[in-house]
Amino acid sequence: MPEVKITAEVRTEFGKGAARRIRRADKVPAVLYGHGTDPIHITLPGHETLLALRTANALLSIDVDGTAQLALPKQVQRDPLKHTIEHVDLVLVRRGELVTVDVAIRIEGEAAPETLVVVDHNSVPVEADATAIPTEIVVSIEGLEPGTQILASDLTLPEGSTLGIDPDALIVNITAAQSAAALEAELAEAEAELGIEPTINEDAETPAEGEEGASEESSDSDSDSDQS
Repeated sequence: MPEVKITAEVRTEFGKGAARRIRRADKVPAVLYGHGTDPIHITLPGHETLLALRTANALLSIDVDGTAQLALPKQVQRDPLKHTIEHVDLVLVRRGELVTVDVAIRIEGEAAPETLVVVDHNSVPVEADATAIPTEIVVSIEGLEPGTQILASDLTLPEGSTLGIDPDALIVNITAAQSAAALEAELAEAEAELGIEPTINEDAETPAEGEEGASEESSDSDSDSDQS
């Protein structure tokens, strides 16, 4: 994974008021820590940081007062409405250091017809060199038939990376899709267990407007005939 170089400024103001002023200047408050060092409170350029953190587990080269240090995003706080970055926690790493991070799983291809694809894990923990973290793990389901299961041990990882999850953990399960009749039968069974009576089709029992009028006219006609 290529490094993203970002120049930071040491932050001397703290608190909510200072954080708001930093954000209004299109910057992001952050803290850099790790390896037993004291935390360094810094300010990052807003746009550059936003672009860099679009990639999960982005490796950042943070330049503070002319000294560059490698770091990974540990926690990113985002504004849910503006989608801007509110604060970033960065953890220091070294070249050759093994770190464990969650790596996203991307499903590729289409399973066989009339199947249902159930993804049990959208990401898996992976231990890798801090400078060689995979951006994603691709899983192909092309043409897979019902009953096929993809386990963690089936995943293909880059050389030097290892799984941080049970090898027998289920990642993707391919099952047969239920037919409409089977779904209706299952729903009816569930309703019966709950004591819910079947829905009555009122339209079938209520005569149409024209038919009701014809019936009334017939009754009136019969009544007039009896009177005569």
